[in-house]
Amino acid sequence: MRKQEPDRVAPAGVPGFEQLFRQAAPGLWRTIFAFAGGRAAVADDAVAEAFARALERFGQIREPVPWLYRTAFRIAVEELRRKEPETGPEPRAPAAAGLEALVPALRELSPAQRAAVVLHYEADLPVREVAERMGTSVAAVKVHLFRARRRLRELLSEEEAGHA
Repeated sequence: MRKQEPDRVAPAGVPGFEQLFRQAAPGLWRTIFAFAGGRAAVADDAVAEAFARALERFGQIREPVPWLYRTAFRIAVEELRRKEPETGPEPRAPAAAGLEALVPALRELSPAQRAAVVLHYEADLPVREVAERMGTSVAAVKVHLFRARRRLRELLSEEEAGHA
């Protein structure tokens, strides 16, 4: 009698993975889209790659949603560093209401500040959960949010002064 090889499980057949994707992907994409300053291609790539990496390690990840966010943020930062400065407008998906005006200002923040702002204000997560998803402390998130708000005030007041 031959020993049977275990059946290969298709990605959609991984128990819990499809449900994780359905629940986490839309919010993760919106968060990375805002983090990337409205660059849909960066959000698409980062989210897809984060889920691909999660699939490879699915049974080993204790908390998949925070892990996905941290991974997608890292991938997006790498993508943004690799890409040359924008030479022209990229086709964009519609931004969330109110966020569209902030996108140029968000691009001026550090990656950590931008991530904290997007997770806290756009994804509406409490500071503790933002810290968990960013893989940092609550105190660090509070500092990022404080500095980001201060910088956004400066940037947005400069923009208003320029339009007056």
